[in-house]
Amino acid sequence: MEFCSASGADQYAAVVRSGKRLVVALDFDGTLSPIVDNPNVAHIHDDAGGVLDDLAEVVRAIAVVTGRPARQVLALGGLDEVGDAIAEHGRQLVVLGQYGNERWTSAQRRVVTPKPPPGLSGLIAELPRLLRRADAAEAWIEEKGLAVAVHTRRLEDPAGAFDRLLPLLQTAAADRHLGIEPGRFVIEIRASGMDKGKALHGLVAEFEAGAVVFVGDDLGDVPAFEAVLEMRAGGMPALLVCSGSDEQSALRDLSDLVVDGPDGVMGFLRGLAADIADQSG
Repeated sequence: MEFCSASGADQYAAVVRSGKRLVVALDFDGTLSPIVDNPNVAHIHDDAGGVLDDLAEVVRAIAVVTGRPARQVLALGGLDEVGDAIAEHGRQLVVLGQYGNERWTSAQRRVVTPKPPPGLSGLIAELPRLLRRADAAEAWIEEKGLAVAVHTRRLEDPAGAFDRLLPLLQTAAADRHLGIEPGRFVIEIRASGMDKGKALHGLVAEFEAGAVVFVGDDLGDVPAFEAVLEMRAGGMPALLVCSGSDEQSALRDLSDLVVDGPDGVMGFLRGLAADIADQSG
């Protein structure tokens, strides 16, 4: 592995030594699943089930922290079956959906979710008018229950439509006291007050982790990366891995290691599991 931060090799070695005190958290889209034009047909990497099962044997817990609804990720990723396999090792798989607002675990096996935020339904009703103003009337609107996402990927000029839409949606969200999350040709509007960083802090505390690894690919993962850097500053071994792409580079400067998309993520996780097993065996 070629680390891109000065402390990357040292952090990796410390994470490996932590063994069964380690929590590994991963984004879904672009990390465990390739990015596709239609998010409804996304699928988890073919190797992910086996890789996560092997990793579960040597770490404390594995979590998927995603902007998608938890039920959707469970279905697209077959994560309930993955959770069954992980449970055989006495470990847990945790799925935190909608940036941490929803929760499912392989132990509890039901999704716990809050009510939709005030103002969201009114914004959804206004979206067709805003899309027309931005000359992006054909952008795809994805309602997520606790959030709404506007995708420009399938438009003729996805980047131009994204740039025209973003300021309009920022204003509409601010007027309703909602948060906004730009991503890879997608703009998501949701309740403010929760992000992947807060979700990750909660996971680390819950499992009394002695080390943490986070793997992500997009702007929505920045708060998680910042949370990991805070933990590292406090003395916890912590590693940041970017699932790299040509579409988004926001995480590269924060990362210890950049891998080549979901294929690279699978390779990294295999190596991590093997190295922990070797040092503990």
